[in-house]
Amino acid sequence: MSSILTNNSAMSALQTLKSIHSNLDAVTSQVSSGKRVGEAKDNPAIWAVSKVINTDISAFKTVSDNLGFGLATVGVAANASQIIADNLGEIKNKIIAAQSNNVDRTKLQADLAAYRDNIINAVKGAQFNGLNLISAAGGNNILASIDRNGAAVTSTFITVTNQNLSVGNYTAKTVFTGSDGASTGADVAGFALNRTTGTGVLVIAEGTGANAFAAGDNVSVSVAGKTASYTITAADVAATNTNEVVAIGLKLAAEALGVAGMTVDYEFVTSNATLTFKNTGGVDYRVGAQFSNAGAGGLGALAGMTIGTAAGATAALNSIETLINTAITASANFATAQLKISTQQNFVNSLADAMKTGIGTLVDTDMEEASARLQALQVQQQLSTQALSIANQQSQSLLSLFR
Repeated sequence: MSSILTNNSAMSALQTLKSIHSNLDAVTSQVSSGKRVGEAKDNPAIWAVSKVINTDISAFKTVSDNLGFGLATVGVAANASQIIADNLGEIKNKIIAAQSNNVDRTKLQADLAAYRDNIINAVKGAQFNGLNLISAAGGNNILASIDRNGAAVTSTFITVTNQNLSVGNYTAKTVFTGSDGASTGADVAGFALNRTTGTGVLVIAEGTGANAFAAGDNVSVSVAGKTASYTITAADVAATNTNEVVAIGLKLAAEALGVAGMTVDYEFVTSNATLTFKNTGGVDYRVGAQFSNAGAGGLGALAGMTIGTAAGATAALNSIETLINTAITASANFATAQLKISTQQNFVNSLADAMKTGIGTLVDTDMEEASARLQALQVQQQLSTQALSIANQQSQSLLSLFR
């Protein structure tokens, strides 16, 4: 049945044309914006996921910036510690020169003081935005990553331990009361160990009064260019014989150095803790012991170091190697921290890029597909328009029936 009031063909063609227009608008929007899911109504589930990941990407950018900031801070400290090690090397040269009797020790002492001032200035100036990693003990946390477990987000950090290279607050204590006779000082001791038969004795006294051990005091020994140390704790101070605990701790630390041919024997006699070093290897080397009180910086012994006398020059020779090793260890630790931070920064940047790629797979428009769909819809639009035009002409054809 044909009707001029109800044109089913025209209505069907019109609905088809509207649908094509709607699809055409969607594809056009995708092509112009580059996104297949640009709003929540496009695909609520994917849009929600993409928004969460986008916030994480932004957070990782902040993490990368923090890592860069931390890398710069550690870099300043690393450069300063290397400069300090170089100056300590120059001080060592002055100390060695002062071992002779026919030298101007006053001039050498003045040179030592100049290099010491260089070190003090380097420690003071080694700060980045107010943070100094070599002026005091402690540690600093650098934001390294954010970890997501479902809806829960936590932060992880890289801890950079301060390397205290400050000079000052040094108090000498009578800690070492004897050695092999080659040299003896209040807070330093040292001796040479000849190859095969070398033997040297380090005696650690049980201090009282001003010479008593305190928590945080440090005793170290350098052997063949390696340094072992023991830091005294409050529990050690409370022990009946603190020096016995210290000597055992120092013995274990020295043995852990792995110096070829070296053995360390321990003995406790009449309040003195004795460590006997023996060299059965094929290389001569020197043993030097150094005390550093809790209030002193890592290079605190420099504050009172003097080579104006033969005794002072001998004591300085016993302690300088430990100080050099302290600075070298600091440089190595900072270099390790730099490598760790740099690696983490590269990882975070790569992770953020990978997340961007993942989001792109979810929400970005496939331009090749969109191009094909756009052309197909344009053809469909033209055909639907033509079909609607034909359907609208059916009413005109009914008029011929009444002529």
